[in-house]
Amino acid sequence: MHPPAVPHGMCLKVINNRNMKGGMGSETNPLRFMDQDYNVLQDYCLKTNQRFVDEFFPPDPRSIGEGLLDPKLTNTEGVLLIFFQVLCPNAAELIVETVSRFDYAQGNVGNCWFLASIGALTFQTKLLHKVVPDGQSFSHNYTGLFHFRFWRFGKWYDVVIDDKLPIIGCQLVFVKSKTLNEFWPALLEKAYAKVCGSYADMHSGRVSEALLDFTGGVHMHYELKTAPTDLWEIMHRAYQSEVLMGCETPAGVMRGGNPVKLVRSFNPWGDSEWKGDWSDKIHFIYIFFFFCRMSMNDFLKTFDNMDICCICPDFLEGKSSACHWISKYHHGSWVSGSTDRGCISHADTFCKNPQFWLRINEFDKACEQGQNNVLVTLIQKPDKRHRRHSAHHGIGFYVFAMKSEGKLGSSFFHGRKPVVTSEPFQRARQVMKFFRLEPGEYLIVPSTYHPNKSGEFILSILCKNEIHIQ
Repeated sequence: MHPPAVPHGMCLKVINNRNMKGGMGSETNPLRFMDQDYNVLQDYCLKTNQRFVDEFFPPDPRSIGEGLLDPKLTNTEGVLLIFFQVLCPNAAELIVETVSRFDYAQGNVGNCWFLASIGALTFQTKLLHKVVPDGQSFSHNYTGLFHFRFWRFGKWYDVVIDDKLPIIGCQLVFVKSKTLNEFWPALLEKAYAKVCGSYADMHSGRVSEALLDFTGGVHMHYELKTAPTDLWEIMHRAYQSEVLMGCETPAGVMRGGNPVKLVRSFNPWGDSEWKGDWSDKIHFIYIFFFFCRMSMNDFLKTFDNMDICCICPDFLEGKSSACHWISKYHHGSWVSGSTDRGCISHADTFCKNPQFWLRINEFDKACEQGQNNVLVTLIQKPDKRHRRHSAHHGIGFYVFAMKSEGKLGSSFFHGRKPVVTSEPFQRARQVMKFFRLEPGEYLIVPSTYHPNKSGEFILSILCKNEIHIQ
């Protein structure tokens, strides 16, 4: 999945009504999650002089979820839900001084993928303020009500929560703050748990999922065993732009008079630290995060893959390029018994899958450079309220060259090879691929691997020059 070797500049985003200024579900006008309006609830609580209690994510074991905590632990002490002020009388703060990746450590839920994504978010102030709206505190007009914003499958949502957190004894059960009276990590975690269905529904996941939900933009995935040779340069340009990066496991530094490419990473578990070359001479073990430096070679050996999520892929371009990336997307569905016809191996029914006609215009000179010029992403939407109960089908897509418009039947596909495929099919929330297409007309067919697997999806297409899709 090699990205374009070149293109930087202004990102021209054309993502239908969702990204039109003020459109419902946009960054500036998010939808109300579960139809709860933060301002209406805040006004009501102020007028009636009462604290907010969230009926849709109640302060009881239902919001924690089943199978998450040790039954012996809950049987002996129980899970209590209390106001913050009981933990920190008259001293509770949403943020103490500033937000930092060192503010917190993982609790009793396997959501390091989410907490690592928060760590990346703390580097990007503008993105952070999208997720954590300003003007919230435990003092001014305090009603026990908070709200956060996440991108979910094509739209931004404003999510409200109350201030009650699960504790055992006098300790928070889940994410813990280094500063005992600071609660932004725990509240942010609770809001995302509400979106997922419960705290238990956050157990296990991929870094890319939360990174995308924090940006609502473009996702790029790299398998490090086959990473492009210029990956460090891509990462360096990404760091200088408004992007989030994360990696998963299974600059001015010199060495011997020569520059060394270093990668800096951190781990939300915080119970170990990189001890190889370029590690701290005195091994500081941070209680909440370890933060390490390693060579690019060690990075490629240590981690399996890396994800970059951004508003647009401008950082891939050279600074002198005048080429602009254009992105368009479409909501579609595999309808039971109609358009859920499986992969290309099912020759007689494959043609009944959704089909998207794509035309790529002639390139401007500024966009001719580089190996790849198209990025296609296929995201499948959840079929259930609770994240861990949603079925992920094996999904993928094919791209065929064509010279006519209209729905194409089985004869078009017999003996015809696609010019691009996203194979192997993956049981994942999304699949993506970078590739090159010359100017012309193409057919994109998203499908599930097996037939009779209905569901909804989002097909996103980014290109370095003008495109038309229907």
